[in-house]
Amino acid sequence: MAEKPHLNLIFVGHVDHGKSTLVGRVLYDTGALSENDLRKLKEEAAKVGKATFEFAFAMDQLKEER
Repeated sequence: MAEKPHLNLIFVGHVDHGKSTLVGRVLYDTGALSENDLRKLKEEAAKVGKATFEFAFAMDQLKEER
């Protein structure tokens, strides 16, 4: 299998405008975030009352970020 070229991406935006959510979704869509990982993130998000934030939780690890 041929090696894929390396790609650097930058996500820029104001606070609370979806950067972490977008990156989490990209990780999931490319297979870097598994179904099992996403399930765990959904559970964590639901526990703190942010049930639709599972993709953002993939990037936001600190309590202050979430």
